[in-house]
Amino acid sequence: MEYRRLGKSGLQVSLLSFGSWVTFHKQIDDSIADELMGIAYDEGINFFDNAEVYALGKSEEMMGRVLKKKNWDRTSYVLSSKAYFGWRGKNNKPNQTGLSRKHLFEACHEALQRLQTDYLDLFFCHRPDTNVPVEEVVWTMHNLIQQGKILYWGTSMWSGAEIMEAHRVAQQYHLIGPTMEQPQYNMFERFKMEQDYLPVFQNVGLGTTIWSPLASGFLTGKYLEGIPEDSRMAIQGFDWLKERWLQEEKIKKLRKLAALAQKLEVSLASLAIAWCIKNPHVSTAILGATKKEQLYENLKAIEVVHKLTADIMEKIEKILQNKPKLDLG
Repeated sequence: MEYRRLGKSGLQVSLLSFGSWVTFHKQIDDSIADELMGIAYDEGINFFDNAEVYALGKSEEMMGRVLKKKNWDRTSYVLSSKAYFGWRGKNNKPNQTGLSRKHLFEACHEALQRLQTDYLDLFFCHRPDTNVPVEEVVWTMHNLIQQGKILYWGTSMWSGAEIMEAHRVAQQYHLIGPTMEQPQYNMFERFKMEQDYLPVFQNVGLGTTIWSPLASGFLTGKYLEGIPEDSRMAIQGFDWLKERWLQEEKIKKLRKLAALAQKLEVSLASLAIAWCIKNPHVSTAILGATKKEQLYENLKAIEVVHKLTADIMEKIEKILQNKPKLDLG
């Protein structure tokens, strides 16, 4: 495993990490989560990602049970949660969602209880909240750090301008600003990482814990011949994933990417993940495997990175930009 600094912080995170967005509770049970987290840890992964809204709190509870059973040295891994959506679903009442001081404070405490830990290494504002002054958000996160409940705070799916505004407020009041952002980043979702965040990377520094490097499984190629019953897109309520990814133009590009992966004698999944972590602004890419075979295959991305020469990266770019006269030789 390789490790990178989280932005300008002193914290080191494994280049590949393990998350629980859809998989925990909805796709796998405690025993499988135990096995997958064990493999991840043994392979050098030290960052485990979660959020209050994942499976409406059940994901954090499951991860907490696994961590308690594993009894790993708490100093050896990095644990996160995110707050914004709440965990009560349709039963959320006012102040049980968003980024108010009240919700952030209570969401942090609830996450600590579910994960059965004394502190969170990383705590994210899961979405921007236009109804809450950014001063309130920055002050609350700063206070949580001072209280020892979190070590670093960050954002998820914020714009570059919103992140810079948080830094401006932090500087004005001599507070701790956001260390990291958790954006979606993959071959088909590139704007934030490659354009919007460039001023942030250059001016204040920014760690990134990217999610969906495989585009919800689309970049594994498993949907080329239909939707497997045990796949993420087969889960009830996730029709929006099918609408987003199963488009004719994207499928055409996917077939070309699969052909290139075959030429390189690597899996399409490991190629897609390797492409993400080739970007030096990526601190860690979050994996979400449901089977140990998938996890082992995804972990090969660390080795595949070294195959991504300038020539191969150019070929991938031609596919993604749909440029003519593609040569896979």
